Amino acid sequence: MIISSASDYRAAAQKRLPPFLFHYIDGGAYAEKTLRRNVDDLAEVALRQRVLKDMSQLDTSIELFGEKLSIPVALAPVGLTGMYARRGEVQAAVAADKKGIPFTMSTVSVCPIEEVAPKLKRPMWFQLYVLKDRGFMQNALERAQAAGCSTLVFTVDMPVPGARYRDAHSGMSGPNAALRRYIQAVLHPHWAIDVGLKGKPHTLGNISTYKGKDINLEDYMGYLGANFDPSISWKDLEWIRDFWKGPMVIKGILDPEDAKDAVRFGADGIIVSNHGGRQLDGVLSSARAMPAIADAVKGQIKILVDSGIRNGLDVVRMLALGADCTMIGRAFIYALAAQGQAGVSNLLDLLEKEMRVAMTLTSVKSVSEITGDLLVQ
Repeated sequence: MIISSASDYRAAAQKRLPPFLFHYIDGGAYAEKTLRRNVDDLAEVALRQRVLKDMSQLDTSIELFGEKLSIPVALAPVGLTGMYARRGEVQAAVAADKKGIPFTMSTVSVCPIEEVAPKLKRPMWFQLYVLKDRGFMQNALERAQAAGCSTLVFTVDMPVPGARYRDAHSGMSGPNAALRRYIQAVLHPHWAIDVGLKGKPHTLGNISTYKGKDINLEDYMGYLGANFDPSISWKDLEWIRDFWKGPMVIKGILDPEDAKDAVRFGADGIIVSNHGGRQLDGVLSSARAMPAIADAVKGQIKILVDSGIRNGLDVVRMLALGADCTMIGRAFIYALAAQGQAGVSNLLDLLEKEMRVAMTLTSVKSVSEITGDLLVQ
């Protein structure tokens, strides 16, 4: 199969993965309107084409939280990444590390912090939820800091799991889920051998380390439902702000007033995100939410954004809408599922090439020049 884009990786991943895993990463909440709007609204953002400006020298790098990134992209936290390729968190993190960008480890990763961090030359980021089990939260923060994680990504848009209809139909949840997953795995032998057999243990590595026992896929959905905390408020983040020594970023901001609250709280950054359309359907796409948030807090706090970004042109569009950096989730998981570390590396190279094309044809020589002036009003 010829691979030239994230869409190609998506098609390749669908062939390789058991359906329960493909639809878990590919799906969204309810009727998946926001899931589609994330991509469609971003694709509608029109840029001004400019020519004959001598674009022989381009710089795609940025500095963020004291780190230099080769491109304004970070890998977003994705739960169960290790189910998409053998020890998938390690493979994705090494690919990001070699590209010179951050990898963000999910709370509910397969590989634990201690397995991934030693493989990297640069510090990774760590993502955390507010959970009812505050003991786990403190344990995870202590371990992340001990492993040298530089930036804490705190996800606030998941006080309860979203209503994801695909999961019940695919076998991720619902009646006879374990049996359905087993049958699917048998029918996808490449995945079954590479990940199912050789990729063990299939546990929630960070949580299992804390519990001292295996927390496996069977426990995954139940653990999430039982431990997410709908009582979350800004006061619940204060002890974490005091405890964490590095930059703290709040993920899941869609409203300018919440962005202002993050500034008042003392966060170092926000991530404009609707969780990839996986939480509340019918809300704004990240592209639609970006301009008002940038108007409210640009320059006061670093603005990152995810949801709907599939190529380097989308990265440029998000920066023009007001972001300082972007994050990708589904796109790198598709590549990881299809070709492992090599797939993620190739995808990141494609993003840079596509960025360079977009920058050349809009006549911007550095990321700092990608501003709202590029937008067709």
